[in-house]
Amino acid sequence: MPACRTRRLLGALLLAASCASALAATDPGLEMGLRHALHLKKGTTDRVGTSGKAIAAYVREGFISQRPQQRFDYTDYYLLKKPASFMGHELVLIEEEYITQYIGCCVSPGAGVTVKVRGSTQNLQAFASAQRCTLTDPVDIQHALNEVAIKTRLPKGHYASLSCRERDAEREEQ
Repeated sequence: MPACRTRRLLGALLLAASCASALAATDPGLEMGLRHALHLKKGTTDRVGTSGKAIAAYVREGFISQRPQQRFDYTDYYLLKKPASFMGHELVLIEEEYITQYIGCCVSPGAGVTVKVRGSTQNLQAFASAQRCTLTDPVDIQHALNEVAIKTRLPKGHYASLSCRERDAEREEQ
């Protein structure tokens, strides 16, 4: 009986290690491109990088679908298809807000991410403050997805959303 328990424990440890390594295996260039797209140009409300290019890289590597799961108002929503990390947390959703056709008020160009929190959110808080983004911690991800008609079930857990849009940067100026 102890040998069976040992094998189960070893199997569980190997599974946990493979999940952690899969999360860590995200190409650091992908994450850097996404982080760059969220950085603020000094003295403006514009972002340094292009969220479209960052998203295209995630598509190219198979982390997200070529088409968003949903477009609601001016925002595209991309759910991750395989594990990726963002600032040490599990990336679950990428959002991009932009205008293709005027549908009414008020587009706020930029991007955002939602993560399943791993440990402390201090790094996300510091990033949000430095880049004039809005951090919502915790966020009810299931409710947020339902609000934009995305039908999926995510595991229960601690989620946080980082929004780096024009309106987030303007909010800090006032």
